[in-house]
Amino acid sequence: QVQLVESGGGLVQAGGSLRLSCEASGRTFSRIYIGWFRRAPGKEREFVASIRWSGDGTLYAASVNGRFTISRDSAKNTVFLQMNSLKPEDTARYYCASGLMPRAGYDYWGQGTQVTVSS
Repeated sequence: QVQLVESGGGLVQAGGSLRLSCEASGRTFSRIYIGWFRRAPGKEREFVASIRWSGDGTLYAASVNGRFTISRDSAKNTVFLQMNSLKPEDTARYYCASGLMPRAGYDYWGQGTQVTVSS
């Protein structure tokens, strides 16, 4: 089992920044990737970014590439999502997940943290 707890969401104006954190515990070594996903009201969940626990192999959705940065602190078992130049369309509940592939097939999920970007 892998437990994931997100934090750092909130309300921010367009153009602002937020940093999300995902603290992992349990059998983290059993999974290769940590990813961030989001789901906006009325929309399907979408991939945002992922990173290997080793720290390399980052991958981003086209919609966030150049604005968001994923990183990890292996000593703290924590993965971060730095979000800059936020747009109203980034409003969603953000989830971190753990899995074996970079973009899909995640089987451990956190409860999510809400990000709201006002125009």
